[in-house]
Amino acid sequence: MSSSAKSTLLEEYAMVARALSAPARLLILEQLAQGERGVEALAGKTGLAIANCSQHLQQLRRSGLVTSRRDGKGVIYRLTDVKTLALMNLLSVVAERNLAQVERILRGLSGGEDAPEPLSRDALAERLADGTVTVLDVRPADEFAAGHIPGAVNATLADIGRTIPELDTGSQIVAYCRGPYCIYAHQAVAILREHGLDARRLEGGLPEWRADGRPVLAVAR
Repeated sequence: MSSSAKSTLLEEYAMVARALSAPARLLILEQLAQGERGVEALAGKTGLAIANCSQHLQQLRRSGLVTSRRDGKGVIYRLTDVKTLALMNLLSVVAERNLAQVERILRGLSGGEDAPEPLSRDALAERLADGTVTVLDVRPADEFAAGHIPGAVNATLADIGRTIPELDTGSQIVAYCRGPYCIYAHQAVAILREHGLDARRLEGGLPEWRADGRPVLAVAR
């Protein structure tokens, strides 16, 4: 390969890396991992101005991380494929293993204690089949309605205190949320363990579960 060809190729790779370099774009990717969205819905979910959100989406699309389709007069965006989700996960894994500040933040979310190891998706599937686990989805109600792990109970962090008496405290409780960048599951596990419950978070979240080809249930409207 000529040096000019290699330089051009590396610049294309770098464009993907640059697309991941803004927290706002990571927020957008996290939302698109839940399902396809229009720019207004994404702006509402991320707290970004519509114009700013649209600019970030254009950069994500140019880098090949998201794609879009026309829906009447609007444009609907989605992750290009599961490789984008895999890249998001790898970014979090590298940061957690190598950045002390990330470790401190996650430890703080767990109440300053070492959190239990996440439960694998294979193990959760086995326990669901055996009926030996309670699954807690801590995402907002609209995301739960759009798709969730069958049998999961929906409770946001604000609702967990009221939900605890309704949980099967005789089984292990496994909490999950949006995926690699979501901190709700970490916080939920800390709250549950403070109440003396056997709680762990799921490895990954709803997007990874769905990407495995596992069943996802939507609430009928």
